Amino acid sequence: GPADSGGAFAATRSRSSMPADLARASTTDLLAELKRRMESPPKKNIILVGPPGSGKGTQAPLIKDKYKLCHLATGDLLRAAVAAGTEMGKAAKEVMEKGGLVSDEIVIGIIKDNISTPDCGNGFILDGFPRTVVQAEKLDGMLTSEGVGHIDHVIEFKVPDATLVERICGRLIHPASGRSYHEKFHPPKVAGKDDETGEPLVKRKDDNEETLTKRLDAFHKQTKPVVDYYAKQGLYSPVDADRKADSVSATIAAILAK
Repeated sequence: GPADSGGAFAATRSRSSMPADLARASTTDLLAELKRRMESPPKKNIILVGPPGSGKGTQAPLIKDKYKLCHLATGDLLRAAVAAGTEMGKAAKEVMEKGGLVSDEIVIGIIKDNISTPDCGNGFILDGFPRTVVQAEKLDGMLTSEGVGHIDHVIEFKVPDATLVERICGRLIHPASGRSYHEKFHPPKVAGKDDETGEPLVKRKDDNEETLTKRLDAFHKQTKPVVDYYAKQGLYSPVDADRKADSVSATIAAILAK
């Protein structure tokens, strides 16, 4: 009957690439398994690297929705853990209240608490971590010991510093509403005034060329060894992020399809 031919088909396939358990399955089972695999996306654990103003904040939610991943921005996770009063949150709060830096162990503990939640079942996007090679190694160790897979892709958003300085130094904020404008790319109707209220717009104190140039220098110095660590494992993909958001999205989709 048809099942036999299915069996013969499976047997011929098994010699090449199919796992043995699938080789013994009937055609119906194989089709069901294929359907399941196509509907449930393969697990993806992604790290996004990029300086402020590089467009990471625009792309992260798009990647999250498309692949049904959880987005772990370490700053937000820390605040949430402190607010929730978790064990790690309490430890972090104690350090932060003394004005200290939260240890790698605490940050990795908070990431560990999050990746075991159902939201992270298909994988995660890590944003703002790891920032050092030691953190990258500790993260790998934790993922292995928790049995939650490994890092699959490290994507760096590359934008020339001069462009970032222009993007960020031109930002204008309406403090009461949080509405933001840009002197060049998204100017208010009346210079220096909020479109809706007519109230004055301000620049953030840190949005000046000197502060930014220092921040970018520090970012590059710190990031290079981390990027090299993942490049050696064949996981690193730089992306030209000095383009329109949809072009950047398309490039990222091609990387994640590998």
